[in-house]
Amino acid sequence: MPDLFEVLLRLGIAAILAGMVGLERETSNRPAGLRTHILVSVASSLVIIGNLYAFDLFKNQTSMDPMRLGAQVISGIGFLGAGTIIKEGPTIRGLTTAASLWSVACIGLVCGIGFYMGAIFATGFVLLSLIVLNKLEIMINKKNAYLNLSVNSVDRPGQIGRIGIELGRLNVTIKNISIETVDDFNVVIKLTLKSLKDIKSEDIIEAIGAIEGISLIELS
Repeated sequence: MPDLFEVLLRLGIAAILAGMVGLERETSNRPAGLRTHILVSVASSLVIIGNLYAFDLFKNQTSMDPMRLGAQVISGIGFLGAGTIIKEGPTIRGLTTAASLWSVACIGLVCGIGFYMGAIFATGFVLLSLIVLNKLEIMINKKNAYLNLSVNSVDRPGQIGRIGIELGRLNVTIKNISIETVDDFNVVIKLTLKSLKDIKSEDIIEAIGAIEGISLIELS
């Protein structure tokens, strides 16, 4: 069983490593930041240290699994991570933050058993994913960005189909669609679009504008 200094060392390293991950989330204005990540990691480390202490205390009296509470942490952290996930229209935000919370929980667990090098290397890979690979992801997403198209049109049968045909010719996919009634004769059609290649906004506006009955087009 680790002595007091070793316990403090394990908790301290768990806090520092998780704090590095949490700081990145904090600067990115995510729902779970510095404090949350530190709390998760330190608590996870404490759980496994307490489990090891209980195992050492009762190992001659009953059979115990020294990793049982650690397994419960890994599964239980999903409830906290789920609270950071938010659905906004066709997109889902917070998955990366949920994954980072799960990661620091695991980092805290290995710190709790004294596997410092594994925790340090894991933190390095987590930060690499959050910082470096995030820039690569942004570059990729620029080519697959979502667009919001708002079309004022007369209310006539087949109008949405005509819009869909023109967008299909441009290789633009409709991800979501809604219709708002303006009056008995006019509607506003709102579409969320995703293009698989670089398409100029002017091309979309020109194609939709050529449809009879379209009075106003807004693309953002």
